[in-house]
Amino acid sequence: MKKILNVIKIGGNVIDNSEKLHQFLLDFTALPGDKILIHGGGKIATELGTSLGVEAKMVDGRRITDIETLRVVTMVYAGLINKNMVAQLQAKGCNAIGLTGADGNVIKAVKRPVKEIDYGFVGDLDATSVSTGTLDSLLSAGFVPVLCAITHDGATQLLNTNADTIASAVAVAMSSLYETSLIYCFEKRGVMRDIEDEDSLVAEIRMSEFDTLKNEGVVSGGMIPKLHNAFEAIKSGVAAVYIGKADELPQINGGNFGTRLIQ
Repeated sequence: MKKILNVIKIGGNVIDNSEKLHQFLLDFTALPGDKILIHGGGKIATELGTSLGVEAKMVDGRRITDIETLRVVTMVYAGLINKNMVAQLQAKGCNAIGLTGADGNVIKAVKRPVKEIDYGFVGDLDATSVSTGTLDSLLSAGFVPVLCAITHDGATQLLNTNADTIASAVAVAMSSLYETSLIYCFEKRGVMRDIEDEDSLVAEIRMSEFDTLKNEGVVSGGMIPKLHNAFEAIKSGVAAVYIGKADELPQINGGNFGTRLIQ
């Protein structure tokens, strides 16, 4: 019987709010069993970059990572945010260890090829990117890995990689060793039939219902790629994917957290 592992991605708006982050990390610490935390921090990176004279360049919501931007996001994700989170988790009794993809060669990426747009120092992942051995060793030793959105190419170059993508890749890779759930925590309760109505939560979505919900407009905008990636993860061995509100994380074990995506 495989052990259970929760791979949890925390979104930027919770990271930006010290009270919400404190509560989330308390809830994360209280979650039983093996777990991995993954975070970004784009808003803080943008703010710090602006103060240093490095303006954020975005195309369709994706950050262009030139060399100056890479310096900023490395400082913010791998340094400021990651180490603050690890320090907070240690204070709460969670034996966290903060990592970039370069540490222990835990995530090796490939620089995104230049096509119509040059995204700069952005890393893409494939099925061989995640070192399950490193993560399994850390979990077995009682550590809780906290991964930031910085990876490397194995030839000295650090790369900026989307944190949602890292979470999915880690969950898929670890599903060969653990019964893995992938949990995306953000500001909404999950997938809503009416974005303005908190009570219109869609509690469960099967893969076969995805196209219908897209056609009905229930799933739209940025939620489409999020759900597409989630179902790809399920196809690749992840037991279940949840999308829900960060401050409702304690409900995950009761089975009524956010929207559950299943095969």
